[in-house]
Amino acid sequence: MIGQIRGTLLEKQPPFLLIDVNGIGYEISAPMSTFYHLPEIGENVTLHTHFVVREDVQQLYGFYAKRERALFRTLLKVNGVGPKLGLTILSSIEPDEFVRSILNQDAAALVSVPGIGKKTAERLIVEMRDRLSDWHETPILTQTQSLKKTSSSRNQIVQDAVAALIALGYKPPEASRMVAKVDAADLSSEEIIRRSLREMMA
Repeated sequence: MIGQIRGTLLEKQPPFLLIDVNGIGYEISAPMSTFYHLPEIGENVTLHTHFVVREDVQQLYGFYAKRERALFRTLLKVNGVGPKLGLTILSSIEPDEFVRSILNQDAAALVSVPGIGKKTAERLIVEMRDRLSDWHETPILTQTQSLKKTSSSRNQIVQDAVAALIALGYKPPEASRMVAKVDAADLSSEEIIRRSLREMMA
Protein backbone atom coordinates (compact mmCIF):
# COMPACT_ATOMS: atom_id res chain seq x y z
CA MET A 1 0.00 0.00 0.00
CA ILE A 2 1.32 3.45 -0.95
CA GLY A 3 0.30 5.74 1.90
CA GLN A 4 2.16 8.96 1.10
CA ILE A 5 3.85 10.69 -1.82
CA ARG A 6 6.41 13.48 -1.47
CA GLY A 7 8.02 15.05 -4.51
CA THR A 8 8.03 17.84 -7.08
CA LEU A 9 4.74 18.92 -8.61
CA LEU A 10 5.10 18.69 -12.41
CA GLU A 11 1.53 19.05 -13.67
CA LYS A 12 -1.91 19.83 -12.26
CA GLN A 13 -4.92 19.47 -14.51
CA PRO A 14 -8.05 18.49 -12.55
CA PRO A 15 -8.63 15.77 -11.60
CA PHE A 16 -5.08 14.62 -12.40
CA LEU A 17 -1.69 15.75 -11.17
CA LEU A 18 1.82 14.49 -11.79
CA ILE A 19 4.47 14.31 -9.07
CA ASP A 20 8.14 13.53 -9.67
CA VAL A 21 9.57 11.29 -6.93
CA ASN A 22 13.27 10.62 -7.53
CA GLY A 23 12.82 10.62 -11.29
CA ILE A 24 9.59 8.60 -11.34
CA GLY A 25 6.42 10.46 -12.31
CA TYR A 26 3.35 9.40 -10.36
CA GLU A 27 0.00 10.25 -11.94
CA ILE A 28 -2.50 10.87 -9.16
CA SER A 29 -6.22 11.59 -9.15
CA ALA A 30 -7.28 14.17 -6.57
CA PRO A 31 -10.45 16.02 -5.58
CA MET A 32 -10.77 19.79 -5.97
CA SER A 33 -10.56 20.12 -2.19
CA THR A 34 -6.92 19.07 -2.60
CA PHE A 35 -6.23 21.16 -5.72
CA TYR A 36 -7.15 24.33 -3.80
CA HIS A 37 -4.13 23.74 -1.54
CA LEU A 38 -1.50 22.69 -4.08
CA PRO A 39 1.69 24.77 -4.44
CA GLU A 40 2.92 26.16 -7.75
CA ILE A 41 4.39 23.93 -10.47
CA GLY A 42 7.98 23.04 -9.66
CA GLU A 43 7.51 23.20 -5.90
CA ASN A 44 7.55 20.30 -3.45
CA VAL A 45 4.30 18.74 -2.30
CA THR A 46 3.27 15.96 0.08
CA LEU A 47 0.02 14.05 -0.39
CA HIS A 48 -1.65 11.30 1.61
CA THR A 49 -2.60 8.57 -0.84
CA HIS A 50 -4.97 5.68 -1.36
CA PHE A 51 -4.12 2.99 -3.92
CA VAL A 52 -6.98 1.23 -5.72
CA VAL A 53 -6.24 -2.03 -7.52
CA ARG A 54 -8.87 -3.66 -9.71
CA GLU A 55 -8.85 -6.08 -12.60
CA ASP A 56 -9.04 -3.30 -15.17
CA VAL A 57 -7.23 -0.43 -13.45
CA GLN A 58 -4.62 0.56 -10.88
CA GLN A 59 -5.05 4.14 -9.72
CA LEU A 60 -3.44 6.27 -7.04
CA TYR A 61 -5.59 8.89 -5.31
CA GLY A 62 -4.06 11.81 -3.43
CA PHE A 63 -5.33 14.10 -0.67
CA TYR A 64 -3.89 17.19 0.97
CA ALA A 65 -5.13 16.23 4.44
CA LYS A 66 -5.45 12.85 6.15
CA ARG A 67 -9.06 13.62 7.07
CA GLU A 68 -9.93 13.98 3.37
CA ARG A 69 -8.44 10.55 2.71
CA ALA A 70 -10.28 9.11 5.70
CA LEU A 71 -13.59 10.43 4.39
CA PHE A 72 -12.81 9.09 0.89
CA ARG A 73 -12.11 5.64 2.34
CA THR A 74 -15.34 5.74 4.32
CA LEU A 75 -17.24 6.65 1.16
CA LEU A 76 -15.76 3.66 -0.68
CA LYS A 77 -17.25 1.34 1.93
CA VAL A 78 -20.76 2.44 0.95
CA ASN A 79 -22.53 0.11 -1.45
CA GLY A 80 -22.61 1.65 -4.93
CA VAL A 81 -20.03 4.38 -4.26
CA GLY A 82 -16.81 4.12 -6.23
CA PRO A 83 -13.71 6.30 -6.45
CA LYS A 84 -15.16 8.54 -9.16
CA LEU A 85 -18.21 9.47 -7.10
CA GLY A 86 -16.00 9.83 -4.03
CA LEU A 87 -13.86 12.42 -5.84
CA THR A 88 -16.97 14.20 -7.11
CA ILE A 89 -18.34 14.49 -3.58
CA LEU A 90 -15.08 15.87 -2.18
CA SER A 91 -14.84 18.26 -5.15
CA SER A 92 -18.38 19.58 -4.71
CA ILE A 93 -18.80 20.02 -0.96
CA GLU A 94 -16.55 20.74 2.03
CA PRO A 95 -15.82 17.58 4.08
CA ASP A 96 -17.27 19.14 7.24
CA GLU A 97 -20.42 20.22 5.42
CA PHE A 98 -20.85 16.75 3.95
CA VAL A 99 -20.43 15.11 7.35
CA ARG A 100 -22.93 17.52 8.92
CA SER A 101 -25.44 16.58 6.22
CA ILE A 102 -24.91 12.89 7.02
CA LEU A 103 -25.20 13.32 10.79
CA ASN A 104 -28.25 15.60 10.46
CA GLN A 105 -29.79 13.15 7.98
CA ASP A 106 -30.19 16.02 5.52
CA ALA A 107 -30.88 14.13 2.28
CA ALA A 108 -31.84 17.35 0.47
CA ALA A 109 -28.35 18.80 0.96
CA LEU A 110 -26.74 15.60 -0.32
CA VAL A 111 -28.94 15.46 -3.42
CA SER A 112 -27.55 18.87 -4.43
CA VAL A 113 -24.16 17.19 -5.01
CA PRO A 114 -23.66 16.03 -8.63
CA GLY A 115 -24.04 12.26 -8.95
CA ILE A 116 -26.09 11.81 -5.78
CA GLY A 117 -29.75 10.99 -6.24
CA LYS A 118 -32.38 10.47 -3.57
CA LYS A 119 -31.69 6.75 -3.12
CA THR A 120 -27.93 7.26 -2.97
CA ALA A 121 -28.37 10.07 -0.42
CA GLU A 122 -30.50 7.84 1.79
CA ARG A 123 -27.97 5.01 1.50
CA LEU A 124 -25.11 7.34 2.41
CA ILE A 125 -26.95 8.48 5.53
CA VAL A 126 -27.80 4.96 6.66
CA GLU A 127 -24.35 3.48 6.06
CA MET A 128 -22.16 6.42 7.09
CA ARG A 129 -23.78 8.14 10.07
CA ASP A 130 -22.37 5.70 12.66
CA ARG A 131 -18.93 5.69 11.04
CA LEU A 132 -18.77 9.49 11.15
CA SER A 133 -20.22 9.98 14.63
CA ASP A 134 -16.81 10.95 16.06
CA TRP A 135 -15.91 13.37 13.24
CA HIS A 136 -14.46 16.64 14.55
CA GLU A 137 -14.56 19.78 12.44
CA THR A 138 -11.13 21.34 12.05
CA PRO A 139 -9.94 23.75 9.38
CA ILE A 140 -7.50 22.45 6.77
CA LEU A 141 -4.54 24.81 6.91
CA THR A 142 -2.03 25.35 4.13
CA GLN A 143 1.23 27.24 3.96
CA THR A 144 0.58 28.20 0.32
CA GLN A 145 -2.98 29.48 0.65
CA SER A 146 -2.18 33.17 1.12
CA LEU A 147 0.50 33.04 -1.56
CA LYS A 148 -1.88 31.56 -4.10
CA LYS A 149 -4.48 34.26 -3.45
CA THR A 150 -2.02 37.00 -4.36
CA SER A 151 -0.23 35.28 -7.24
CA SER A 152 -3.12 33.75 -9.19
CA SER A 153 -4.37 35.87 -12.07
CA ARG A 154 -8.08 36.33 -12.67
CA ASN A 155 -7.84 34.41 -15.93
CA GLN A 156 -6.16 31.47 -14.21
CA ILE A 157 -8.85 31.38 -11.54
CA VAL A 158 -11.55 31.19 -14.20
CA GLN A 159 -9.64 28.53 -16.16
CA ASP A 160 -9.22 26.44 -13.00
CA ALA A 161 -12.96 26.64 -12.32
CA VAL A 162 -13.86 25.59 -15.87
CA ALA A 163 -11.34 22.71 -15.78
CA ALA A 164 -12.77 21.50 -12.49
CA LEU A 165 -16.34 21.42 -13.83
CA ILE A 166 -15.17 19.53 -16.92
CA ALA A 167 -13.41 17.04 -14.64
CA LEU A 168 -16.72 16.57 -12.81
CA GLY A 169 -18.37 15.51 -16.07
CA TYR A 170 -19.79 18.70 -17.55
CA LYS A 171 -19.20 19.53 -21.22
CA PRO A 172 -16.70 22.35 -21.92
CA PRO A 173 -19.25 24.81 -23.42
CA GLU A 174 -21.62 24.20 -20.50
CA ALA A 175 -18.84 24.66 -17.95
CA SER A 176 -17.60 27.88 -19.57
CA ARG A 177 -21.09 29.30 -19.81
CA MET A 178 -21.91 28.59 -16.19
CA VAL A 179 -18.61 29.99 -14.89
CA ALA A 180 -19.14 33.19 -16.88
CA LYS A 181 -22.62 33.48 -15.38
CA VAL A 182 -21.53 33.30 -11.73
CA ASP A 183 -18.04 34.83 -11.93
CA ALA A 184 -17.28 37.98 -9.96
CA ALA A 185 -14.01 39.82 -9.41
CA ASP A 186 -13.69 38.89 -5.74
CA LEU A 187 -14.51 35.16 -6.04
CA SER A 188 -11.95 32.40 -5.72
CA SER A 189 -12.01 29.43 -8.10
CA GLU A 190 -13.39 27.34 -5.22
CA GLU A 191 -16.37 29.64 -4.72
CA ILE A 192 -16.99 29.90 -8.49
CA ILE A 193 -17.14 26.10 -8.70
CA ARG A 194 -19.58 25.85 -5.82
CA ARG A 195 -21.85 28.55 -7.19
CA SER A 196 -21.77 26.95 -10.63
CA LEU A 197 -22.73 23.57 -9.20
CA ARG A 198 -25.62 25.11 -7.26
CA GLU A 199 -26.85 26.85 -10.43
CA MET A 200 -26.64 23.64 -12.43
CA MET A 201 -28.58 21.72 -9.82
CA ALA A 202 -31.26 24.41 -9.43
